[in-house]
Amino acid sequence: MSRLTDLIAQTKAKDPQLGQDLEREFKTLSSRLSFGLNFERHRPEIVDLPLRPIRKGDKVRVLPERRSNETGDPRLWLVKSISDNGTDKFAELELVYHKELENKSVRLNDLVVVAEFRDVIYPGLISTGEVKRCNDKPYQTVINGENYHALKALTYTHRGKIDAIYIDPPYNSGARDWKYNNDYVEVDDNYRHSKWLAMLERRLLVAKELLNPHNSVLIVTIDEKEYLRLGLLLEQTFENGRVEMVSSVINPKGTGRSGDFARTNEFLFFVRFGSAKVGGRPNEENLGQEVAWETMRRRNLASVRGRKGKGACGPNQFYPIFVDEVTGAITGRGECIPPSVSRHSVDSPIGTVAVFPVRKDGTEMNWEYTAQAFDEWWPQGYIRANGKKEEPQSYIIQHLPNKARNEIKSGVLRIDSRRDDGAVIARYAEASTKTVTTQWDFTSHSAEHGGTGILKALIPNRRFPFPKSLYAVEDALRLFVADKPNAVILDFFSGSGTTAHAVMRLNHQDDGRRQCISITNNEVAADEKKSLTSKGFRQGDEEWEKIGICEFITKPRVKAAITGKTPDGNPVKGNYKFTDEFPICDGFEENAEFFNLTYESSISVSYNFAFARIAPILWMRAGCRGKRIDVLPDKGWEVVEAYGLLVELDSATPFVKALNEVDGVELAYIVTDDDRRFQSIAKRLPAEVEPVRLYESYLSNFSFTNED
Repeated sequence: MSRLTDLIAQTKAKDPQLGQDLEREFKTLSSRLSFGLNFERHRPEIVDLPLRPIRKGDKVRVLPERRSNETGDPRLWLVKSISDNGTDKFAELELVYHKELENKSVRLNDLVVVAEFRDVIYPGLISTGEVKRCNDKPYQTVINGENYHALKALTYTHRGKIDAIYIDPPYNSGARDWKYNNDYVEVDDNYRHSKWLAMLERRLLVAKELLNPHNSVLIVTIDEKEYLRLGLLLEQTFENGRVEMVSSVINPKGTGRSGDFARTNEFLFFVRFGSAKVGGRPNEENLGQEVAWETMRRRNLASVRGRKGKGACGPNQFYPIFVDEVTGAITGRGECIPPSVSRHSVDSPIGTVAVFPVRKDGTEMNWEYTAQAFDEWWPQGYIRANGKKEEPQSYIIQHLPNKARNEIKSGVLRIDSRRDDGAVIARYAEASTKTVTTQWDFTSHSAEHGGTGILKALIPNRRFPFPKSLYAVEDALRLFVADKPNAVILDFFSGSGTTAHAVMRLNHQDDGRRQCISITNNEVAADEKKSLTSKGFRQGDEEWEKIGICEFITKPRVKAAITGKTPDGNPVKGNYKFTDEFPICDGFEENAEFFNLTYESSISVSYNFAFARIAPILWMRAGCRGKRIDVLPDKGWEVVEAYGLLVELDSATPFVKALNEVDGVELAYIVTDDDRRFQSIAKRLPAEVEPVRLYESYLSNFSFTNED
């Protein structure tokens, strides 16, 4: 229910007539839709924080009794004080958001801390493990936490720095596949679509702050249940973006649905910003094959000789090309002929024939190249005569197009030899690229084989519903980050970790240093929740947390992909296919670290009490590379590969000296409340080092209300 309908319901309980009047007026206003996508911005979402210790001043919710399937008391309470009777700890609570004053005492174990999306948060991170196989590469990172709050944390570390976002949000099928305010959204929920839109819009608005406005892309996958609403939402949210939609076959057999079409596809929305362009897709079919030549005579009607207007050719694109009548080789060209002069007036050198661009029906066309361009490409072997014809154009004149010439230059095409006439014979030494259309039907994108099959190999006997094909995600990202070896990619609905895996595959193909930030939660499936609850477990209990998505699926999958070993320590069976084929058990030369999102207080941050949990945030802002400063340095300062930290301002001189001696340092964090002294030290830093004042920059970044 939306906040407004909640208030109407409360009013009807106290004053039925007033409530009915308000409800009638509300329905009248609701029917007056303005142009565009209209939906209820539901009351700010709330999220339970079961791993967060309860403190005075927290908002909490009273949990239902163990083994109960009830949702418990939905009301929020404020912790006024905490007491300990020697046996148990209790919290004295006061009801919030209600006019009636109500207080009660509840055991701490029966409470859970709650964060509302309108609350000011001060995020931190706690490392829960890492895997390291390459000393000099930046880390892939996985964050377990509410994705909205994790996105807010990234506004401090990656504002305007993200090159690509790939997300696969809940499809809102009504099959209890996502939650809103701790409750699964059912198919019969009248507000199902507006809740989904409100949930996604909040996150997209934060993501908008993270994307590089000069060159980046947002990729969102969806099926037919919400693709229309999603398209409108993207158009309204990203007014400066260019939105395109692709249809992709992911299940060639089709999903059987009684009385309906068997669905084979899903949709991808691509929102491009700045100069971002769609790249090409690897074409492995032509590997080792000879490059195809194209006819040099233009074909479209705008290229008819003498035609004027938009798209017409100039007079210097109609000239004779002389071909030796014995060898069939080009010997040169003649002068350009204006439209007023007949081609038959041209005399050919002895032993040659003059070839003009003339269609079979006698229509005079133009050559692809100007005379000057011919003079450049023919001597290099990129233009040839091929085959004699008894037609107005006596020989077929062919050329290697610009794309092929560039592929020769880049090494994709290799010149094996030359014909007797000097024309090159080139073959594909690497897979070339071909233009990508809006209809995808690739074997590699099958969710069954590229998704479920890969996941089963990496983490056997662990179920995850509908994982994306690894190769489908890889292909989508390659279109935009193939030429960005240091790209930063974000997935804030990371689920099984396919996006991180795809990024590592891309790195393997070109020795790239791309990073992926994966955000997921540790939810359990609806049936698992029911089973755990019946056994007396709650969220936060070890038995519950160990089978959540992050702990049971995402982390093990990323580890297995890097190490090449399953969670049981066995080599992963099978081989990667398509584009880059090698045994999965080889793993990747990559690093990854896993974190839980924490919620700090401004006071603990200001007084350095939370430094251990703020440290990973500082490290992420510096690029997730090299050593991390996890504890406050005894000497008052420390410099590592990517950044430095100055705590004692009196130690500024050795700190600045160390910064000058370490290559690659990008940031210098200076802890002080004195802006004058901060500015004084900042002026002494190397030009390439950015000064950042702690904790002023951190606190001011988050000191605003997230929701009205």
